[in-house]
Amino acid sequence: MRTNIDIDDDLMAAAMKAGDFKTKREAVEEGLRLLQRKKAYAALLAARGTLFWDDSDEAWAKARQERERLEAVVQEPTIGYVVKPAPKDRKSKAAEPNTKSGTRSKSK
Repeated sequence: MRTNIDIDDDLMAAAMKAGDFKTKREAVEEGLRLLQRKKAYAALLAARGTLFWDDSDEAWAKARQERERLEAVVQEPTIGYVVKPAPKDRKSKAAEPNTKSGTRSKSK
């Protein structure tokens, strides 16, 4: 997206020197990425102390059992398709002679 902005020349020069950027665009885009990361880090820090991680063997075994139990419950039932044989008294269309032709038979 093209945008024209008025940026303080001293601030831009300091940012370009600090980040070793070649263009002003690179400096601005990196600053925007930094703001985005900062917001994500703040969200992670807000979750601090609310998550619990148990790395013991018992916890891994329990998690594995729970995952296997869920997979067994969630599995879709398989649908079996049965091919029924054709009735024996019915003749195959391929075996029947072709009675329809371009000419008519004359019967007298």
